[in-house]
Amino acid sequence: MLEFVWLIPLFPAIGFVVNGLFGRRLNRKVVGPIASVAIGLSAVFSSLLFFALMNEPDYFFETNIFTWIASGEIETSIGYQVDALSIVMALVVSWVSFFIHIYSIGYMHDDPGYPRYFTYLNLFVFMMLNLVLANNFLLMFVGWEGVGLCSYLLIGFWFEKDSASNAGKKAFVVNRVGDFGFLLGIFLLVIHFGTLNFSQVFSEATHVLTGSAATVIALLLFIGATGKSAQLPLYVWLPDAMEGPTPVSSLIHAATMVTAGVYMVARCHVIYEMAPVVMAVVATVGVLTAIYAASIGFAQNDIKKVLAYSTISQLGYMFLAVGVGAYSAGIFHLMTHAFFKGLLFLAAGSVMHAMSGELDMRKMGGLRSLTPVTFWTFFIATLAITGFPPFSGFFSKDEILWHAFKQSPILWVIGFVAAGMTSFYMFRAVFMTFFRESRAPESVKKHIHESPRIMTVPLTILAVLSLVGGWVGIPHALRGANRFHQFLSTAIKVSHEGAGHAAVHGQVLLASSQGSAEIAGHVASAHAAVDPMEYVLMAASVGIALLGLAIAYVMYIRRPAAPERFVDSWPNLHRAVFNKYYVDEIYDVLFINSLKGLGKGLWKGFDTLVIDGAVNGVAWITGFMSGLIRKLQNGLVQSYALSMVVGGLVVIGYYVIRALFF
Repeated sequence: MLEFVWLIPLFPAIGFVVNGLFGRRLNRKVVGPIASVAIGLSAVFSSLLFFALMNEPDYFFETNIFTWIASGEIETSIGYQVDALSIVMALVVSWVSFFIHIYSIGYMHDDPGYPRYFTYLNLFVFMMLNLVLANNFLLMFVGWEGVGLCSYLLIGFWFEKDSASNAGKKAFVVNRVGDFGFLLGIFLLVIHFGTLNFSQVFSEATHVLTGSAATVIALLLFIGATGKSAQLPLYVWLPDAMEGPTPVSSLIHAATMVTAGVYMVARCHVIYEMAPVVMAVVATVGVLTAIYAASIGFAQNDIKKVLAYSTISQLGYMFLAVGVGAYSAGIFHLMTHAFFKGLLFLAAGSVMHAMSGELDMRKMGGLRSLTPVTFWTFFIATLAITGFPPFSGFFSKDEILWHAFKQSPILWVIGFVAAGMTSFYMFRAVFMTFFRESRAPESVKKHIHESPRIMTVPLTILAVLSLVGGWVGIPHALRGANRFHQFLSTAIKVSHEGAGHAAVHGQVLLASSQGSAEIAGHVASAHAAVDPMEYVLMAASVGIALLGLAIAYVMYIRRPAAPERFVDSWPNLHRAVFNKYYVDEIYDVLFINSLKGLGKGLWKGFDTLVIDGAVNGVAWITGFMSGLIRKLQNGLVQSYALSMVVGGLVVIGYYVIRALFF
C-alpha cells in the first residue's frame, strides 16, 4: 500500500482540475462535495498508510515515481518519503483541511466565487501535501512555492476590495524575501552534495559539510522559514491575511503554509545539529516572536487579528522547541495547535456568521446563550491554547517550556511570561465576545443565530481533538512513556556527537542551544527517572495561565471600566501596542518607500533619459538628417540640371587643382 503514497496528493489535484475546469457549469451542491471528498480521500488514505507504515523496518518507506530533472550528474525525481515525521504531517494536513472544507460549504454557500474558492482550496492542500511528503528538496520547494501562490490567491480572494488585494500582494512579496534565502540554501546543497535527495544529503552531511558550510546552509534555510512561518522580522504578512475568507485563515494558520517552516527545520535536523549557532538563532527568534506577538494581541479588537497574532506567537513556541533541539516537541505542538487554532478560526467565522459579518469585539457580547455550540467550542479551544490540563495545548506547550528550561532559564522565563500573556488576551477575547450584555446594534441583534450543522459539526469534532489530541504525548513525569516522541524518534535521530553549544555574550541572542536536547533521541525506557523540577514547571505553567485568566476576568467582567482607565492612564503605550509598534510604518519608510523611490529614479533617470533618450535620439537624428537631404529632391528638372553642372565643375576643379599643385 505504501507504494501508492502518490495518491494522497493526487486526490486534491483531481478535485482542483475538476472544479477548475467545470466548476462554473456544475451545480453548487456538487462543487463543495467534490472538493471535500477529494480531501477526505487523502485523509483516509493517509490513515491507512499510517498503519501500513507500522509494518516497515524503522518506519521508513521511499519511492521515486519518475525522473523529473536529469542534468549531468544531478538527477531529481518526483518521489515521496513516508516516515514518522511525514505521515504525522500528512495526517494533520489532510484531516484538518477536510473539516475546513466541510465547514466552508456552509460558510461560503452564497458567495459568487464559490467554485473558484474550492478550486483554490484543493490546490492549496495539494501543494502542502507535496511539501510534507517529498523525498527531496526540489519537490519540497515546489510545494513551498505552491502554498505561497495559493495564499496569494486566497488571501486576495475578494480582490474587488483594495484591502484584500493588497494583503494578498503583501503576503506574496514578503514570502519571496524569505524564499530567496531558502533557494540559496538549496543551491549550496547542490554544490556540496550533487543531489537534493533527503536520504543522501542527511546520511552524508556529517562527512561532506564543514561547520561553517552547515552554518550558512542552515541559516539560509531558516530565512525561508521565517517568511513562510511568519517569524521576526518577516511576520508582517500574516495579520493582513485575515482579509481572506475565515476558513482560509483557518487553513493557513492551522493545517498548511505557516507550519511549513517548522516542519522544514525538523526535517533538516541533521544539518542544524552541525550548526549550534544557528540553533541558538532559531530558539532566540522563536521566543522573541512568541512574546512580541502576544503583546500585540493585548490591544487588538478585531477577533481574527487577535487569533492571527496568537498564531505568530504559537509558531514562536514551535521554533523555540526546534531551536533547543526538541524537534519532536515542536512537531507535537504543531499538531495540537492545528486542532485548537483551526477550531478558533472556524468558531470566529461562526461568530461572524451570527453577527452579520461583524469582527469588532467591542460590538459583540452576550453570544454565550445565543450561539451555545460556537461558545463552548471556542471556549474549549481557548483552554487548549492557554495550556489548561487536560487539554491538548497543556501537554505540548509544557513540553517545550521544560526543554527550554533545561537549555537556558532565560528562554524559559520569556516563554513562561508569553504563556501568561496568551491566557490574558485569549480570555479577553472570550469575555468580550460571549459574556455580559450584547453591544451589537439593534439591526444586528435580531438576526443573531447559531450556525447550521454543516458548520457546527466540524467545530464539535475539532473541539474533541482539542481536548484529547495531546494525550498521545503525555509527558514522562505523568505516565512514564511518551509514545508520540518514541514514534517520531524513528525519523528524528539525534546523535550525541552532533551536539553543540553556542554561548551568547550580551548580543542579540538570548540563550544557548544544544543540539542533543531532542526528547525522542533520549527516550530509552518507560522507567526513566523523572526530574522533580518537571512537576514544578507544570504547576507554574498552569499557575501563569490561571493568572492571565484572573486578570482578564477582573478587567472585562468584574470591572468593565478598567480597560478604559488603563488606556487613559497609559495612552502612548496603548497607542504603540494597538498600532503594532508601528513596524509596518517603519518597513514602509525603510524598505517600501525607498524601493519605490529607487524604482521611480530608475524609471525617470535611467529608463526615460537613457533608454528612451537613446531610442528617441536616434529617431531625432534620422529625422533631422532626412529633413536636410529631402530638400535635394524637389521635383524640378532645372534644379537637377544645375546640380549636375555644379557637380561636374567640382569634379573637374578637383582634378585641375591636383594636376597643378600635386
